[in-house]
Amino acid sequence: MKKILTTTAAAVSIALCSVVAQAADFKPAVAYDSAGKFDKSFGQAVAENGVAKFMEQSDVDVRELVPASDAQREQGLERLARKGFSPIIVVGFMYATSLQKVAAKYPDSHFVIIDGVVDLPNVKSILFKEHEGSFLVGAIAALESKTDTVGFVGGMDIPLIRKFACGYEQGAKYVNKDTKVLQNMTGSTNAAWADPARGSELAKSQFTQGADVVFAAAGGTGIGVYQAAADQGKFAIGVDSNQNYLQPGTMLTSMVKRVGVATLGVFTNAEAGSFTPGIQSLGLKENGVDWALDSYNRDLITPELETKIAGIKAKIVSGEIKVHDYMSDNTCTY
Repeated sequence: MKKILTTTAAAVSIALCSVVAQAADFKPAVAYDSAGKFDKSFGQAVAENGVAKFMEQSDVDVRELVPASDAQREQGLERLARKGFSPIIVVGFMYATSLQKVAAKYPDSHFVIIDGVVDLPNVKSILFKEHEGSFLVGAIAALESKTDTVGFVGGMDIPLIRKFACGYEQGAKYVNKDTKVLQNMTGSTNAAWADPARGSELAKSQFTQGADVVFAAAGGTGIGVYQAAADQGKFAIGVDSNQNYLQPGTMLTSMVKRVGVATLGVFTNAEAGSFTPGIQSLGLKENGVDWALDSYNRDLITPELETKIAGIKAKIVSGEIKVHDYMSDNTCTY
């Protein structure tokens, strides 16, 4: 009996030491893109629905980094890794090259990239099926349009944003094959995410061409799109976080990517000692994307419209409607 008790005590001691070691190794950090954590879009969703909520439920602080320039991404990431932070979440595909270098250099640290893929054994890549969420808001836009013309304003002209545009167009044409979808991209550099003046110009141009609903997938540039829609009595659709509150009565809805929920999940699991590398893809079925309905747009969405969109969503989840992913072949088919 004494031997059994001694063995049991030793096992418990080892287990406790393991838990203490895991807790000591847990130093969470997040590196935002240069647009920062107050962009009213992607970064803010991570900050408010991920980082802030985690710190509310845990007594562990999360170190936050915002690079002052594009060149500082790798420097900031290296500094966090060198100081022992793990896991480190990097926000946005622009970090992919920097993360590839830093994660290889610090194989004992854990890293997560949102909206990008880095194929290393200590990296988790979280992707979203934006085309599915965009399909839903495209359907909403077409159902609400009085002109059978809707618009799309993208940020940086890259395949990811083309993916949003393609899903949106598919949704609009699913409802009405004759719907005209106007499309403009803001630019070809990272500055395209933070140019509300240009966003306003592009939206006004689309309104002149007959569009009465415009979806912006353009980061901070979208703020200009929403203001132009409000000024001209048109509808706008937000992106990434729920932006309905920005222009009540103008924001028809928002295509939400639950990047904050994904962030919260990573930190919660890591604190418990669980980290799984590899690629995770989140769509409607996984509750990773959706459309936003709240008090700010409740009066704009009729029960009939809500029912129709619920039906379309169910068909996408079941596989009855297959939404083409632009990223699969860089084409948009219907």
